Amino acid sequence: MIDPRGPRFTATVTSVVLAAVLVTSSVWLLTVQTVVFAIATIWGVGASPYARLYARVVRPRLGPPAELEDERPPRFAQAVGLGFSTIGLVGLLTGLTGLFYLLITAAFAAAFLNAAFGFCLGCEVYLLARRAISRPPASRPEVTTP
Repeated sequence: MIDPRGPRFTATVTSVVLAAVLVTSSVWLLTVQTVVFAIATIWGVGASPYARLYARVVRPRLGPPAELEDERPPRFAQAVGLGFSTIGLVGLLTGLTGLFYLLITAAFAAAFLNAAFGFCLGCEVYLLARRAISRPPASRPEVTTP
């Protein structure tokens, strides 16, 4: 269980980093962001450098959260970010700039939605997928022949 304000803070930092990547096409900055996504995906969202900054600097000034939330949806969102940034990085390194701009713009848009409006697109996809997987298949009506 995690403080729900943490992922919103990390989304804000991620938005700034990805905006800078889009403006500068910086390989090293995109590599850093990709590593941050990888850390959050592999070791949990609380292990990412942005989450650690939040826990040490921001959260003590805010006090305890009203409630905690499940870590799995934000962790899935970080995994999606990892996929987008990895493929975007490959696009940047191989000269496929269209692929780079498409994927990093999508990742930026998702991070910005969370940062500005508290809407985690990756979390919503996770929840939709969980519902679809846990839903029993619809039974098909019996077909009778005369």
